[in-house]
Amino acid sequence: MPTPEELTGGLSRRRFMQTAGAAAVAGAAPVSAAPSSEIQRKAKSEAVPLGKSGVVSRYLLETDVVVIGGGMAGVCASIAAARNGARVVLVQDRSVLGGNASSEVRMHIVGADRHGGRKDTDSRESGIMEEIRLHESVTNPQRSANVFDLILYEWVIREPNVTLMMNSHCCGVEMSDGETIKAVTVSRHSTEDLFTIQAKQFLDCTGDGRLGAEAGALYRHGREAKDEYGEDLAPDQADGKTLGSSILLMTREYDKPMPFIAPDWAADLPPEGLPHRGIGSWEYGYWWCEWGGEFDIIKDNEMIRDELLAAAMGIWDHVKNSGKYPQSENWALDWIGAIPGKRESRRFIGDHVLIQREVQAGEQFEDGVAFGGWPIDLHPPKGIWEPGPPYTSIPGPLYNVPFGSLYSKNINNLLFAGRDISASHVAFGSTRVMATCAVIGQAAGTAAALCVKNSCTPRALRKEAIQELQQTLLKDDAFIIGASNSDPYDLARSATAWASSSVPGWYGPENVINGWNRTWYQYKNQWQSLPDQSLPQWIQLRFPESKRIREVHLTFDSGLHRQLTLSHSDSTTRQMIRGAQPETARDYELIAIHGESRRVIERVTGNYQRKRVHRFTPETVDAIELRVLATNGSSTANVFEIRAYA
Repeated sequence: MPTPEELTGGLSRRRFMQTAGAAAVAGAAPVSAAPSSEIQRKAKSEAVPLGKSGVVSRYLLETDVVVIGGGMAGVCASIAAARNGARVVLVQDRSVLGGNASSEVRMHIVGADRHGGRKDTDSRESGIMEEIRLHESVTNPQRSANVFDLILYEWVIREPNVTLMMNSHCCGVEMSDGETIKAVTVSRHSTEDLFTIQAKQFLDCTGDGRLGAEAGALYRHGREAKDEYGEDLAPDQADGKTLGSSILLMTREYDKPMPFIAPDWAADLPPEGLPHRGIGSWEYGYWWCEWGGEFDIIKDNEMIRDELLAAAMGIWDHVKNSGKYPQSENWALDWIGAIPGKRESRRFIGDHVLIQREVQAGEQFEDGVAFGGWPIDLHPPKGIWEPGPPYTSIPGPLYNVPFGSLYSKNINNLLFAGRDISASHVAFGSTRVMATCAVIGQAAGTAAALCVKNSCTPRALRKEAIQELQQTLLKDDAFIIGASNSDPYDLARSATAWASSSVPGWYGPENVINGWNRTWYQYKNQWQSLPDQSLPQWIQLRFPESKRIREVHLTFDSGLHRQLTLSHSDSTTRQMIRGAQPETARDYELIAIHGESRRVIERVTGNYQRKRVHRFTPETVDAIELRVLATNGSSTANVFEIRAYA
């Protein structure tokens, strides 16, 4: 039997944890002030009291959709379901939203653009994830992790269809039969309340898969063997090992030397440091402070946390006291994560299991509802104590995520989004990053709302209404490879586009109604005015006959070919344009044209969002005109798509 030191890789100079036996993560409104008492009491005000059990008060809530887990997947799922007409209860077990992106963990959100490394096409995620990124970039120039918490909070509570329950834990389910969830049990220790929440559809966005596991949903834990799915990146034999968890730290520079005395329980690093794990800077680090993949990442979480704290302190001790980094003399530890950022635990089994070949082939799928593109990024289970490289990264093309991977194979009304979707361990190495989880969340939340609307299961939605789901997602600024706008209600599709000027070749005005809302390799799919023509510039949609319009959707250019994310790494941030993106229209007017009449129906200043939806008193029009008065830096007007609805 291995010794504790062998199990931990000789981790620390302190006593190994006594649990060693356990070896056997649309708009431009500013962040509002604190919510009203009505919002704070919303859960109870909509609940039916069921009496008390001791000091614990019991309540019954009824809703359409329950989302368990408030990371980026759960946030986007809740907002998407609410915007598509469903009543939503979002249950989050922490006091902040965001999961691994929150101030508790502080991992930057990455995705299909590969940290800005994919240069050949627009690959940054759009939809709700892009709304949040753009708003954060403008309103959080100080790069505060806590401000980002508040932005996510604001984005959720401003949705009237969402009831947010913080510090609340899913601790059980009630089944109406062996295949259908009737209700979840949620405990909130801070108020000594216990809730039974009944719903039609349930989303597990917990990462660990707590809701689905309670319901008996099929899942995998660990790595499949090579021959199960024909994956050459898989091990020869299946095992229970996973990617580990990480604890990050942040430091601050002062105007005088700042000594550091390591606690006696800090890890001992070799004097020369760790192989393959460079220390390039110290204001933000270190993702490779990872461990726990040889243990049960859920049941051993507290032991893993303590050992990661010891490792993180040992790393900082090495920076400050090894003599290898004299430039760190005036730097001091400012923050260290209190909880591990998890990478992998349970992965559910759906009607489709996404595998290595599909990711590497850039598979599109008939039921594609989201997309990914992060490399297949696998880490050794030993983490920081692995003598070899800390990761294996295999880049590949963009690919679609199929809807069949977002709902349970054996539970009728269970969807999932985030790192627990139906994928092999190898394919999960790409889908697990937060921006991909976020667009999967938008897809799953939209699907849940459509299941409620159509009174059907996710499996039936996939079989009978997948195009409705895809078109709804495209309308909400999601991107699906190979899918274009064919919405029969979009009146703009029958219009003719004219513009004041346009760049010859790929940038004609007709692009705003060609069905595509981003640059796709050489196809620009946008109208761009001539750079030598000063603003304002205009584009018109002329209808074959008069139309009664009450809603117009505008999709501007926000530089999806560039990286944009909140990062506490200075070198990563230097690669971005923080603030409003220069291509985006800042000031513009929307004009209704009927006969000789021209009337401004919307006038916007200070915009920085990519997708804007304008609803107004119905107007009879022969044409609508978008007049771009100013941008956030570009000399040209840039518009990807215009839609119009009666």
